[in-house]
Amino acid sequence: MGIADQFKDKAQELADQAKRKMDEGREEGRERTQDASRRTSQTSQTSRQGRDKAQDATKNLRERRDR
Repeated sequence: MGIADQFKDKAQELADQAKRKMDEGREEGRERTQDASRRTSQTSQTSRQGRDKAQDATKNLRERRDR
């Protein structure tokens, strides 16, 4: 095997390795995005629940006051 062939093989190996790393990085990015979306959804739901509880408490206080 000549030096040129060795360089071609090494270049291909490095290109394949770089592609794998990029694919891994993309997958990692997707997972982070999905996690962030889940957390945002959970936070939004918790916020809605808190707002609903506050509105219920306000309604109850008004009803008691009006009696």
